[in-house]
Order: sequence, then structure tokens, then C-alpha cells
Amino acid sequence: MAVSSAIMKKQPAKPSAKAPLRLLGKASALPTEPSRQILDSFLNSHPDRDYTIFLETEDFSSVCPVTGQPDYAEISIQYVPAARCVETKSLKYYLASFRNTPAFNEQIVNRILEDLVAVCSPKSMTVRGAFASRGGLSLTVEATHIARGRKR
Repeated sequence: MAVSSAIMKKQPAKPSAKAPLRLLGKASALPTEPSRQILDSFLNSHPDRDYTIFLETEDFSSVCPVTGQPDYAEISIQYVPAARCVETKSLKYYLASFRNTPAFNEQIVNRILEDLVAVCSPKSMTVRGAFASRGGLSLTVEATHIARGRKR
């Protein structure tokens, strides 16, 4: 089975800096495929202060592109925001959209990082996917973004 082309598509970042939050406070069906268009962001009230936001879920799943079997993972996101922060309900919907997406674990973690960076342009961000053991072998993938001009 080929790797889904949907996972590799690049969508443009949201154009409006003042776009309203689309999901917060509203009932909505879960999206069926990942897209950075699902993600909302809001203005950071302390853009001149470095502080770290930690987001974690133990309820992530996707599909192995070879076997069609589900893959389960704990996804951790850690970032220092710049002008914008990721809205958490939209992040929940975005992560849930991977549920039926066939992709390799490495692709998924890097895709999540790329989409989040495109939406909120953080000072730094790390996405970590700790995937459940299959056949006695566990896989953890970590991808990091550091904004230009910043040191690790």
C-alpha cells in the first residue's frame, strides 16, 4: 500500500492574523483527514516573555501504511510561543484527524511540527511521538523547530 498523499500535502498557513476561533465553544464533527486549516491560533498576551507551553495526549492513533493496522501513540508538544498560540480544541480536532490516515510514524511527527509551526510561528517547538510497541519494538520520534536567530 502506498503512503497516503494527503499526509504529505502542504496547505498554506491561515492568511488572517485576526481570524476568529472557529471551533471553540461550538459542536462540530471530527475532521476525516489532517489539514493545517483545522488549526486555530490566538494572539499571545505576553509575546516579549519566553515561557513554555506543554500539550500532551495519550489518545493518538493513525494507520500503518503497509499493514493497515492501527498505530497508537502518546504525542507531546512543547513550545515557546512568539506572537500566536495554538488553540487547544482545534489541536484536539487536528490530532484526531489522523485516526484513519495511513502514514509512517516519522512522517506523522514531522507533519504535526510543520503544520503547527506554519500556524503559530513559535520561537521554538518540539513534537514527540512515543508509539506503542509492536512486535516487541517501540519507536519514539522527536522533531524540533528553532526560529532563525535563536539558540537551542
